[in-house]
Amino acid sequence: MSSSDTVSGSVPERGRGLLWRLGAWCARRPVLVLVGWLLVLAGVQVANHAVGGGYSDDFSLPGSQAQDGADVLAAHEPAIGGTSAQVVLHDGQPLTQFQSQVDQAVTSLQHLPHVLSAQDPLPPPGQAPQPGGPLSADGLTAYVTVRFDGVLATFGDDYLDQVDAAVAPLRQAGVQVEYGGPLGELARPAPSDRVSELIGFGVAVVVLLLGFGSVIAAGLPLVSALLAVVVGLGLLGLLAALTTFATVAPTLATMIGLGVGIDYALFLLTRHRQGLIDGADPVAAAGHAVATSGRAVLISGCTVVIALAGLSVSGISFMAKLGLAAGVTVVTAVCGALTLLPALLGLIGRRMDRFTVRPPVAEGGGETEGGEATGLWHRYARRVEHRPWRYLAVGLVTVLVLAVPLPSIQLGHIGDGADPTSFTDRRAFDLMSAAFGPGSNGPLTAVVDQTAVPAADRPALASAVQQALTGVPDAVSNVPPLQTSSDGDVLFTTVTPAQAPQDQRTTDLVGHLVEEVLPGAVAGTAAATYVTGTTAAQVDFLDLVASRLLLIIAVVVALAFLIILLVFRAPLVALKAAVLNLVSIAASYGVLVAVFQWGWGGPALGVSGKVPIESYVPMMMFAIVFGLSMDYEVFLLSRVHERWRRTGDSRGAVAHALETTARVIGCAALIMVSVFAAFIVSDNVVIKMMGLGLAVSVLIDATVVRLLMVPSAMTLLGPAAWWTPRWMDRLLPDLDAEGLKNG
Repeated sequence: MSSSDTVSGSVPERGRGLLWRLGAWCARRPVLVLVGWLLVLAGVQVANHAVGGGYSDDFSLPGSQAQDGADVLAAHEPAIGGTSAQVVLHDGQPLTQFQSQVDQAVTSLQHLPHVLSAQDPLPPPGQAPQPGGPLSADGLTAYVTVRFDGVLATFGDDYLDQVDAAVAPLRQAGVQVEYGGPLGELARPAPSDRVSELIGFGVAVVVLLLGFGSVIAAGLPLVSALLAVVVGLGLLGLLAALTTFATVAPTLATMIGLGVGIDYALFLLTRHRQGLIDGADPVAAAGHAVATSGRAVLISGCTVVIALAGLSVSGISFMAKLGLAAGVTVVTAVCGALTLLPALLGLIGRRMDRFTVRPPVAEGGGETEGGEATGLWHRYARRVEHRPWRYLAVGLVTVLVLAVPLPSIQLGHIGDGADPTSFTDRRAFDLMSAAFGPGSNGPLTAVVDQTAVPAADRPALASAVQQALTGVPDAVSNVPPLQTSSDGDVLFTTVTPAQAPQDQRTTDLVGHLVEEVLPGAVAGTAAATYVTGTTAAQVDFLDLVASRLLLIIAVVVALAFLIILLVFRAPLVALKAAVLNLVSIAASYGVLVAVFQWGWGGPALGVSGKVPIESYVPMMMFAIVFGLSMDYEVFLLSRVHERWRRTGDSRGAVAHALETTARVIGCAALIMVSVFAAFIVSDNVVIKMMGLGLAVSVLIDATVVRLLMVPSAMTLLGPAAWWTPRWMDRLLPDLDAEGLKNG
């Protein structure tokens, strides 16, 4: 059967599969499909603008000790519950000279909506400042602790304007005013990914032009992916009106949506173009592309979504919502590839190569002689076929060397001290660190619930707790005296760490207070103890993420194994895919540790000093990368399986698939790497970390794993790669990943 017969064939359209008919229908009615997409785009954007929600970081964990402590405080002393933030004041002369302006600002803050309390940092006239209080020893720096009754991002777009108006008298008097904590996050410049998107798109255009030669062919994947991502972001905004997503959610969704959207469109476009070269008409070529490569796209997209859904196993809503956010744009990217791109291909028809910058190529892209490929990728494929052990060893050594830093990974939370100095929360962090010590940016609140303690025993209990909190390692020595709630049932005080919030010693301090110091102080009584505050909540979040990471890895690997098993009905192929993906992800983790935690290049990326790996980044990366790696896995293995089923030559099938797909996988990976790497220019350190991690992961997966280790491993396995036990063969469905039955 010739290639042309394979594409156009003699089977009537009604006898084709659903995907073939979908692709042909969209190519035959391009205007209708395009208008439909534009209407959906307009409707989603209008609705998002009208009722869409905002984004905010919320590390609260219901049932955690930090959240329980916050709930106890809120129930017994509402004025010190809720969410706290700092308004930091600094001037070159003592702030007591601005007593009236400070009093006016504090009073105005107290009267703002959602404010539970605002603490005046200045002592009454004639009194000396209290040691360890909110006024520095030199009197030049102070902070107002403002407590809010909810998440600041939900208070409305004009809330920051109201805060600015409240502190305006201080700024008019020349006092420097900066915002720390959640208030500082609210005051950050609105994140804009346009620069990153333009960089990624620019590199994608260059890669597509050089790889495929045609201006139109280079533009179609970009248009399809961009439109699908914009629709997905609009849908995400509507979902944000129903629940709170993290501030990184839209950037993450953009990053993943653009990457997979361009990849999926490229896979389909390449197959379609080969169909045109083989003589099929545009409608039949589009139908065949959707029925074959489109089927692989659908399976890959489902794999990515399932991997992201696996984050919900963590039981952490923060993580589950990040997975949902990325999943939304993956779904729209798949829809765009299966409907919008065929419509664009039908609209272009045979004019795809009208404007070229080099001779157009399709799948193999190599030179031919006597009907046989003789190009670069053909020669490379034959070398892998003849020396599989050598190429497998080179790939394995490469990823193991990159993974060397992994055992020293330190999970934590990246504090404001790593942000650019253009952010007000970074300036507040620096002022607080200089005047009160770095730990002042993450104070801890020790809480003792003595409701069940008899009144006669409470004075002794308070004395024991105060004594236990004095001289705790890694905390400042001057712990303020315990305060009692208005109803007398709760004791509380502030414990200031000696180190910055993201320091490992601060994390250890929280654990020491929670597990040893406070329980030891109340031993023998009915009192309950807690350590709460933003830093304590972040430590609880870190502990929970660390405890669930192995579970997430196990679930995602199991899901990926099952999907590959269902698609190819070959347990050895599925096992090989799972193992090699684990190895490649370990290598990308090692690169992150070296760059950010060890500081090997962090300053060059705009990161101030060495920082820990953000607690949720490894879990998020694992789900995303494991899902994305299935793109190339399914695409390559589909061609191997397709050729093997037709010829029965396992070694030749691997070489043929490699020379056929290497150009497409290489270009697709380079585009995805450029899209992810472009987000390194973001001011958000977590986005930098995610961008670099995903870029390195895709680069390793598409080069070392997909071009070295997979072909060599498949060659070594030989026919055994496609072996299926009889009992399993009877149980597994035939998904026809290559679309051979109706493509």
